[in-house]
Amino acid sequence: MSTTTTATAGSTADGRRLTGWSGDADYFRFRELTTFEPQAVIDVLQGRSAGVVFRNVVATETCARLSERFWDSPDRMRRVSVAPSYYLGTYHYHKTTAEYLDESERTAPALERVLDIPEDPLSGFYEGLAKALAPEGVTVRQARHEGRPACRGLLRSWHGAGQYTLDPHEDSSQCTEPGQADFEIQRVLDHHIAALNICLENGDGGRLAVWNIQPDEASKRRLGLHHLGSPYPMDTLDGIERQWIEINAGDIYVFNGGHIHAVEPNTAAGSRRTTVAGILGYIDDRTVVSWT
Repeated sequence: MSTTTTATAGSTADGRRLTGWSGDADYFRFRELTTFEPQAVIDVLQGRSAGVVFRNVVATETCARLSERFWDSPDRMRRVSVAPSYYLGTYHYHKTTAEYLDESERTAPALERVLDIPEDPLSGFYEGLAKALAPEGVTVRQARHEGRPACRGLLRSWHGAGQYTLDPHEDSSQCTEPGQADFEIQRVLDHHIAALNICLENGDGGRLAVWNIQPDEASKRRLGLHHLGSPYPMDTLDGIERQWIEINAGDIYVFNGGHIHAVEPNTAAGSRRTTVAGILGYIDDRTVVSWT
């Protein structure tokens, strides 16, 4: 089902070649479904599939309502570096466990004011996943440390310019942050890390690019990305198989975040790509945790 490969272009200097894990054709595809089927998410979490897109499963009215609440929120913040964006919630990226959990607690009320609707798709996603995994004795919950929970979700809209509005990166390296050595999310790296996005608006363009490689530790260290995971220089991706995934409002997509991935900008001025996002994965055979 899978292979370990060296994925390089002939012109790439030896010191910048990416090595790592690449999947075969059965694995490296995104299933497209028109109803939410939690088993397809479980396949991603258990490493059987690269990703899945649930097409148009969130009502247009729900997407519009959440988008409006997000843009109207006085608590919305702006990130000016490392994936420039407007956001509500918090990122665990490059913080200590205490800093991340402090921010999770501080931003929770504002986040809940936006998500507090009867048809909240984030709650629906995790409730559906939990129900599907319960017969296997698996619990789905927010990650926690000393009784303090991680952020439930992250609303964000990228506004970076250039070839990609979200540069090529992977989500595994950031889970080795030394300042979070006491945080249970680092145990996800013994399994598979999954990225969740619920698209609320995406006017034009804004496709997801996913490369068929999960870089190994040697590659990450050669590039100085072993605790960061971003950005991977474009020349290191030459010759590596890439998929483009069209994303529309109402779509929910989940994919293996260990693969290098990126998001292209919208093509029209003023067009916005806004999502509700999270990260999740097994930390042991009976527990799936989520964070942001």
